[in-house]
Amino acid sequence: MTRILITNDDGVFSEGIKLLAEALEPLAEVTVVAPDREQSASGHSLTLHRPLRMRQIEERTFSVDGTPTDCVNLAVGWLMKDAPPDLVVSGINFGSNLGEDVTYSGTVSATFEAMLLGIPSLALSQEVSEHFSFEPAARAARTIVEILLGADLAADLLLNVNIPAAPISGVRVTKLGRRTYSQSVVEKKDPHGRRYFWIAGTPEWDAEEGTDIYAVTQGQVSITPLHLDLTDYRGLESYDWLTAKLGGLAGGR
Repeated sequence: MTRILITNDDGVFSEGIKLLAEALEPLAEVTVVAPDREQSASGHSLTLHRPLRMRQIEERTFSVDGTPTDCVNLAVGWLMKDAPPDLVVSGINFGSNLGEDVTYSGTVSATFEAMLLGIPSLALSQEVSEHFSFEPAARAARTIVEILLGADLAADLLLNVNIPAAPISGVRVTKLGRRTYSQSVVEKKDPHGRRYFWIAGTPEWDAEEGTDIYAVTQGQVSITPLHLDLTDYRGLESYDWLTAKLGGLAGGR
């Protein structure tokens, strides 16, 4: 039997994960293991300094008081260890995960963890606008997963999928775009006069053609293949000058 593990970073009770599970249940045995509360922007963080607790919500639905990365580890390493998932699907996220945002995203980080564990994975995010719905993303998820399950998937497959809020005009395989923030720190004081801070930022979009950002602005579903090799291969050749200057380190203490 084909098995799918579903997780997210919006929490086990979010509308997006509920619709995703319903969309994929006709295709495989679906198990949901997700955080017990919102874990947006948790990144690829793993809980190591306290115990984790898992609670069963329904027959194959579990909550974890940890991050999306924790959820994938507990599911694969304990809950499903005798029958590992064939595919990990993370989402449907409330809001897009485009450009450099994928490094912050708990949704995408869950699929990074699946990749490290040798399981193909898919991250799904829905652009938000007034009167938006998760339904288009759920339909897209079912179609994409049905195709993937019929293919010979590489163990390190990771697809980051973003669905536009506008009517879908097509599908495009894209590269990551640039989405940067004008970062600011806001200082305030609590009723006792103690300082506290909010980290805030305004996104700045670079909708270069061929990027995920451009595709979504054109009403297209963006599919971006990702991997965890962060090596700057250009630097392997262009930083010879640095190794030459550091030659004095050889034999040093």
